[in-house]
Amino acid sequence: MQAFNQLNGLVVPLDRANVDTDAIIPKQFLKSIKRSGFGPNAFDEWRYLDHGEPGMDNSKRKINPDFVLNQSRYQGASVLLARENFGCGSSREHAPWALEDFGFRVIIAPSFADIFFNNCFKNGMLPIVLSVDDVDTLFKETEATEGYILNIDLSAQTVITPSGQSYQFDVDAFRKHCLLNGLDDIGLTMQHQDAIKAFETQHKIKQPWLFN
Repeated sequence: MQAFNQLNGLVVPLDRANVDTDAIIPKQFLKSIKRSGFGPNAFDEWRYLDHGEPGMDNSKRKINPDFVLNQSRYQGASVLLARENFGCGSSREHAPWALEDFGFRVIIAPSFADIFFNNCFKNGMLPIVLSVDDVDTLFKETEATEGYILNIDLSAQTVITPSGQSYQFDVDAFRKHCLLNGLDDIGLTMQHQDAIKAFETQHKIKQPWLFN
């Protein structure tokens, strides 16, 4: 998993509440368990004017010019600004996979669905909870200023605007440690690799019949 420390990221404002995981990555794209390749179909039903299916050439599909992620000023955004209850619906882990593959590293919202919130940390993304008023201010500034960039510092737990306004956010100490060090569940396990190998060696000696 890619470590996260600081990010200077272009912000894209998704001004919708209760964005569910089926909107983030529609059900027909859940046929793969690989973590990559979902980005082109993130928000598929909103980004395109036709119905998407796996294997389609997205470069030949008609895009929805009114959808914010298709607007030229937001291309390359790595910070997604959202409204309340982001990531609700089913518990599919494909949703954070799709967002990360699209290029997002940070999502800022007043609230998140619990499972989606936890899955973000496990996949190298930082979900940040700020107050409704603070998020509303960020929406207004983002929409008013082309090229609006936020500095997100995980170590300091701050979000800093172009004007220098700083917002503090909370993050669980263990999750913070994992993100700073790029540790997902497998990475955490591999920290004990030597102890695991030593146990396996002794296990084979003590109970060799289990390995025939």
